[in-house]
Amino acid sequence: MNFSATIRQVGNVSVVEVSGKLTSFESGALRNNIAKLLQEGRKQILLNLSGLEYLDSSGIGDLVHAYLSVVKRGGEMKVVGLTEKVEEILKITQLYQVFPEFRDEQAALQSFPQSERNRRPMLEIVRPGKN
Repeated sequence: MNFSATIRQVGNVSVVEVSGKLTSFESGALRNNIAKLLQEGRKQILLNLSGLEYLDSSGIGDLVHAYLSVVKRGGEMKVVGLTEKVEEILKITQLYQVFPEFRDEQAALQSFPQSERNRRPMLEIVRPGKN
């Protein structure tokens, strides 16, 4: 199976469903998808890696580059759905300490900040006798 990345929106979070093999042959594919999201102003990204079968050093490099690109733009990237193989690779490379991982997609989605319109204002004006 070749590499593919499908992007869908859940509220303000872009869920990138990764499947196949992330190797030097697909190098840059994940990077390009993340760069496109960042250009669109989408900074809350959840990587669903449940369909990722394998990654080599180039794939690891793509994950790191994607993560750094998001963080440098003030965003957040989180991971869900690690297979045993991929989790083992992330542990060996110590990257499991970098990527916040969640047990399921719903828990990961809830961990992102809510949209600006759902947040309480940071400054609340209180007028005596009016509130």
